[in-house]
Amino acid sequence: MRSETNHWPEGYICQTCMTRALETYGTCVGCRVERLTPGLAPDGGKLCTDCAGGLGDFTCERCGQEARRYRRGICGRCVLTERLQEFLDDGTGSVRVELLPLFDALRQIKRPWGGLTWTGHPHVQRNLRALARSEVPLTHDGLSQLTPWRSVAYLRDLLMQTGILPPADRQLLLFQRWLAEKLTTIGDTDHRRLLELFAAWHVQRRLNTLADRGPLTSDQIRQARDEIRLATTFLAHLAQRGRTLADCTQADVDAWYAGGYTARRLTHAFLRWAMRSKHTPTLTVPHRSTSNPAPIAQHQRLALLRQAMNREDVPRRDRVAVILVLLYAQPLTRVVRLSTDDILQEDGEVLVRLGDPLSPVPEPFAGLMLTYLNERPNTMTATNPEARWLFPGRRAGQPMTSDTLELRLRRLGFPTQRGRTAAIRHLVLQAPAPVIARMLGYHDETTAQLAAEAGGTWRHYVPGDHTR
Repeated sequence: MRSETNHWPEGYICQTCMTRALETYGTCVGCRVERLTPGLAPDGGKLCTDCAGGLGDFTCERCGQEARRYRRGICGRCVLTERLQEFLDDGTGSVRVELLPLFDALRQIKRPWGGLTWTGHPHVQRNLRALARSEVPLTHDGLSQLTPWRSVAYLRDLLMQTGILPPADRQLLLFQRWLAEKLTTIGDTDHRRLLELFAAWHVQRRLNTLADRGPLTSDQIRQARDEIRLATTFLAHLAQRGRTLADCTQADVDAWYAGGYTARRLTHAFLRWAMRSKHTPTLTVPHRSTSNPAPIAQHQRLALLRQAMNREDVPRRDRVAVILVLLYAQPLTRVVRLSTDDILQEDGEVLVRLGDPLSPVPEPFAGLMLTYLNERPNTMTATNPEARWLFPGRRAGQPMTSDTLELRLRRLGFPTQRGRTAAIRHLVLQAPAPVIARMLGYHDETTAQLAAEAGGTWRHYVPGDHTR
């Protein structure tokens, strides 16, 4: 039987539509008052409950605000506040002082249903109580003692965003936690010691250097994990052949790569480190060229750009990402780091900051981009309420990951890597490679090489002021 609470003058509505309606605020087209506007006017405008009539009373009996009531006549925000007061209680009946910024941020979210769902999980309640009652230190190391790691990573982001914990690279922290767990599974003491040295002096050292330049990407962390996994498997391979790393021979290395060069290519890092640090004799590491996949044809790129503009069944977020890839040859790792401040309007023209100078955005792409700016997802929860990211993620203070965006575009039939290669090759044929490099944020040598491969005629062009 359908619930009477979902019966409005227009008829029965589903729970999803009702929830969306009761999260809609604005100026009522009937009385011109700023309030909850769940009703629809004949012309499509928004109506308040009084002007719409027959919708019901949604005034919270506790705070007096209009919102969907969750239980006992009170709204979701008030219910969430009750829960947080319970879970963040330091044992004296009050929220732990250090956690007050988190308490305030969570109870003020625009869409409390996400917070209610999150705090409904037993492991979240357990972790919040552990922090509130000082069962674990309120530090990054303290959080590493909690489980499960995905939920802890989300909580850590919230604590950093609210200023309770100092900023730290979340990807690096996740890798360090993964590494500690991985090393405990290595039964051979000598193998574990070698992997600890390799991780400390090569893998983590490289990650620390990259983290100093900017946030680590999921691809960089994936490579680091694969290097550790392959090093572990290679040591097991040697053990099966009755050898250690110290007496490894060229035949052992060749046999290892013969089992699948591409899948084992990242073993290069471990072998080169082992030779530099004198853990193994000097050996030859095989090398094969791994060229990028062939770019799509120009007519295919243009057809995909038309789809990005015209396919209304594709979310605007994905369509904007496709434009940045196929029109401006931007890698997704750079796309997800763009902010709303990188989209500018000057003298009636829309510009995007990818390098120097700014790149103009032609119509109709400019209109699509401006429309998207006003409807970016993931800005109604506690994670990114004030996010400036062009593609906000689900984690506090973080943009969408490049892996997530790539998967979305791939499922929609948009080839990102081959499309980006086609875009940059086309661009370097239209203008000098140094100009394209600076405008799109590429290195001069990269665009020069692409121009040569594409048969460009600007090879001897010198960038600079040519107006004299």
